[in-house]
Amino acid sequence: MSDGAGSNPPPLPVFGPEEKVCGNCKLWAAHSVDHRGWVGVCRLQAERGLFPPSAPLCNKFLPRGVAAKALPPDSSRRERTVRGVAPVVRRRERDPNEVVDLEGLELNMTRAELMELIREAVGEGGEAPPLANKWEGGSIKLVPGKADVQGKDLPIDAFFHKIVMVRDKLRVMEQKLNAHPKLTDAEKVEMQSYITRIYGSLTSFNLLFRDKEDAFVGSKSED
Repeated sequence: MSDGAGSNPPPLPVFGPEEKVCGNCKLWAAHSVDHRGWVGVCRLQAERGLFPPSAPLCNKFLPRGVAAKALPPDSSRRERTVRGVAPVVRRRERDPNEVVDLEGLELNMTRAELMELIREAVGEGGEAPPLANKWEGGSIKLVPGKADVQGKDLPIDAFFHKIVMVRDKLRVMEQKLNAHPKLTDAEKVEMQSYITRIYGSLTSFNLLFRDKEDAFVGSKSED
């Protein structure tokens, strides 16, 4: 809690259900009070730092009060048998409504909601960012330096899909680093700096994204 909060912090602001702000998103979590009032973090986009709940929402908005879908019990959670000499491996069923405690972090999230966020981050079940219109149906031509070697055409949409997968997995890595119980703050900052440099190296591919908010954002010196 910041010095400006005092011993009696102000109540959290309340927004109407129709207001398009981060305070109405289950990804936003209150953290402390500063000169702006209450500020918090986005559980999916930790790189945004602390910001007030009145901030406009992004394309990752998940409204509060909407139940998360549990994983199908007959697919990924079914019991699997290892054939041969290995013993039978059984997976313990988990309650999707169990509240998750990540080493003391007050996320106030059920297991099902956490799995939904992970699937969203890695692009499973979530809406993929759109390719810029001018590249739709296009291809990348790989021209070898030797005349006797055949070149190759790669569909841009397939290449773009792999770029998006890299971006999403970097975001998941950020979340894991920020929530890691054994890393110090200094170590987390150091690891985050490496991820930021990776983002900066990938900004060359930002021309493929139709919407600017979906693109890579590196440090100011690498943009």
